[in-house]
Amino acid sequence: MRSKSTNIFSNIDWIIVLIYVVLVGFGLLNIYAAVFNEDHPSLLDFSQKYGKQLVWIGTAFFLAIIIMIIDAEFYAAFAFPIYIIAIVMLILVLFIGTTISGSRSWFRVGDLGIQPAEFAKFTVNLALAKYLSIMNIKMTDLKTKVYSFMFICLPILLILLENETGCSLVFFAFIFVLYREGLSGNILLLGFLLALLFILALLIDKLILVSIIGSLAILLFLLIKKNKQNLLIIFGTFIISASAIYGTDYAFEHLTGHQKTLINVFLGKEVDKNGKGYNVNQAKIAIGSGGFTGKGYLEGTQTKYDFVPEQDTDFIFCTVGEEWGFIGSTIVVLLFITLIVRIIFLAERQRSVFSRIYGYGVASILFFHLTVNIGMTIGLAPVIGIPLPFFSYGGSSLWSFTILLFIFLKLDSHRLQILR
Repeated sequence: MRSKSTNIFSNIDWIIVLIYVVLVGFGLLNIYAAVFNEDHPSLLDFSQKYGKQLVWIGTAFFLAIIIMIIDAEFYAAFAFPIYIIAIVMLILVLFIGTTISGSRSWFRVGDLGIQPAEFAKFTVNLALAKYLSIMNIKMTDLKTKVYSFMFICLPILLILLENETGCSLVFFAFIFVLYREGLSGNILLLGFLLALLFILALLIDKLILVSIIGSLAILLFLLIKKNKQNLLIIFGTFIISASAIYGTDYAFEHLTGHQKTLINVFLGKEVDKNGKGYNVNQAKIAIGSGGFTGKGYLEGTQTKYDFVPEQDTDFIFCTVGEEWGFIGSTIVVLLFITLIVRIIFLAERQRSVFSRIYGYGVASILFFHLTVNIGMTIGLAPVIGIPLPFFSYGGSSLWSFTILLFIFLKLDSHRLQILR
């Protein structure tokens, strides 16, 4: 059943639109501050990054309007073909793409650079929502789990081949979507414990770590009801844990030198304030120097004199912290939290399973980007090079997040429809 409304903006959630516009506008102000050139002060100077970002913003708004014009049923009907196109683009970029900063992940047309990995996020979200909304599909079935992880892991593998580790990790955010749709919490717990074991195995002697886990396993067995099932669970968990611990070296050795250094610096095993740790060290100085109210717009010395590398992209939050202080940083974080919570609220009110799943995918991706990006700048997460949504400089990032968000707004505006 199609909506009878001819107004493309009918039933649109203007709260989300307003937050989007505010974030994009504030992002532009901070990009301007991060790369400000006194010889080219005009925001309309398209030779400068802030001028180029203004063009990206204009085209992003145009994309948003196009998305709202397209019938909502289109996104469900063509979810799989759109996903296939994205996979083909990820394969093509490996052969005919341009290498930038060590990653062969860009299509270059003149001065225009497009990164397919960014657009793969919303295509995976569409495909996953389409598959899980099919009649009689249950998350408790092994087949459903396998297919769901295939949709997620295929682009991850291709993006890893492009040497874009950070971008590939974003796709693990979809685990929250699967959890909402019925994936056992034990799998989430297992994933968290394996990641924790990987970190501990890099910091603690492996024999000592295995001995501690073995002791905990024996203690647990003594405290719980003794039967064959519990024994198998405890023994199996111990074997998996021990295997993960001793397999850490193998996994770590197959990382690139750059990735190893980043992990070692993050874990404190290497002190490299002039090398790989320089970004984080300077980021902390910039944010800390902003104090409670900040130094004032265009008054950030760390920003003005380029002490923070990539301060207009991955480390854009440093500019916020230095020039706008704790107050400005808090407002930005609260805006993002409000956006994510609002999306979850809208997702829960959907009649269509497809729309609900897609909405949770949007919220999960934004949450992952927000926590990891800000975590990078304050030293709580390894530097994996992912942008702050709607803030960081770059057309591919802004376009992909705009498409991701406005598809959901379109679906929500037609929430009385059952999309299949």
